[in-house]
Amino acid sequence: MPDRLTDRLRRRVRTPRQRLVASLVTAAVVLGLGGYGIARLTAPEDRSCAAGVDRPAGSTECVGVNGDGHDFGIAELADAARAIGRENATLKAGEYVTVAVLLPLTSTDGGMRAKVVHEVQGAYAYQVRANQRSNGQRPTIRLVLANTGRGNAHWRATVDRIVAMADGPERLRAVSGIATSSTEMREAVTALTKAGIAVVGTTITADDIANGPGRKPFPGLARVSPTNSDEARALANFGRVDAAKALLVQDTRGGDHYVDTLKAAFAASLKKAPLEPQEFTSSADPTQEGTTANTFRNITHLICDTRTETVFFAGRHTQLRQFINALGDRGCVDRAFTVLTGDEGSYLGADEKLDRNALKTRLTVRYAALAHPDAWQPAPGRRLPATGGSPRAYADFVTDIAQAAPKDRPVALADGQAIIAYDAMATAVHAIRQATPEGAAYPAKEDVGTQWPQVKGSLRVEGASGWICLDNHGNPYNKAVPIVELAQDGTQRFVQTAWPEGGPPTAACLPPKRD
Repeated sequence: MPDRLTDRLRRRVRTPRQRLVASLVTAAVVLGLGGYGIARLTAPEDRSCAAGVDRPAGSTECVGVNGDGHDFGIAELADAARAIGRENATLKAGEYVTVAVLLPLTSTDGGMRAKVVHEVQGAYAYQVRANQRSNGQRPTIRLVLANTGRGNAHWRATVDRIVAMADGPERLRAVSGIATSSTEMREAVTALTKAGIAVVGTTITADDIANGPGRKPFPGLARVSPTNSDEARALANFGRVDAAKALLVQDTRGGDHYVDTLKAAFAASLKKAPLEPQEFTSSADPTQEGTTANTFRNITHLICDTRTETVFFAGRHTQLRQFINALGDRGCVDRAFTVLTGDEGSYLGADEKLDRNALKTRLTVRYAALAHPDAWQPAPGRRLPATGGSPRAYADFVTDIAQAAPKDRPVALADGQAIIAYDAMATAVHAIRQATPEGAAYPAKEDVGTQWPQVKGSLRVEGASGWICLDNHGNPYNKAVPIVELAQDGTQRFVQTAWPEGGPPTAACLPPKRD
């Protein structure tokens, strides 16, 4: 009996109807699991890092624009990024406009990493002043960080995002930063200004990333740093160099606007030099060591064969450091030399590969800085210029930057980057508020960049680095140029302020008519 019952039950399970149901259930389970697996395999990879930021295809960098506190994976940026996010969160809808700081935030070069961190800190310090200590002026300022990636390789995607923000609810009205005089940044400035967005360059000094008489390739561009030509003129006015005992050492790598315009400016001031320039060729990426150290070893031998006393160096900071190290080991160590260069010298103070013993071999290294913390600080035995800048403006910056940084991690100021970024933000905010019509909450996008010709005279910006009086082309007129010496212990010692025009501007600070 049990066997017959079991057989009957087994036959019931195997009826055609039940076999069909069992097959359908099995197929559904298999297809469901397979569909889940296929969906997992075919779904786009999530490459987002934060709002407005993601990792481009083939890259591990976080690239884009964010003002919510994202640090782009850079630990040194964390404090400033979070502080910016907190400040932005306090702003009321409809009362603010946005300013982007465009920088290669994820650069792996040590000098550039320090530079961009200090620039972000300086920009944030002025954001707080604009929002909290400007007598309630409007609009308030939302600050966002815009990363172009290592070597500015991803500038296009980031600039496209900025352009979209200018026409969107973020009301982006200016871009600051633009920290390098490179081909990528030239193209970025071209794209931004073509879209009608005002740009304030912090440390771009190349003469050909600028507007000028009869040419306006970048409508809406202003700069707060002197051009390479102005730096060279200031150095020449400071040093009164004997061209008969001077030599130019220059990089032949093309396409670098900083190097190209600096060597042209130096060459112009050394027309009476008796010898042709000594040349070297850096790597395509000038932050890499390459083989130029070997070249510099040979160049120092040749320098010892000449009557040279002053060497003008036209190159980037990695090669500058290599050259200084080679000079420290020169054969004619009994002879004194002075090396003069542009603002790339500001990287040397933090360069751990610099042989500081080289500075003890009768070798003096001086550079034209963009800003220095001692330039407008009263000091015993040193008179401050009566015009061209003010101790009060610098004192305001000191207060702001101290309040913007954690108490146990003050902002480093010796390289001048925080100072110049603070001034660039001050200039951007000045133009934004000047362009805002009475009774309006914010200006039209195109109106901000039209303010630059009026930033002069009594409408100048009282910068922490000195007065910012712009000519009709958006370039600073006779801007203070601190001459800084790299001391034997590697610190950056202020020497004195030099001026492209040979002396400080008049109290009116109005650029003269140029032929």
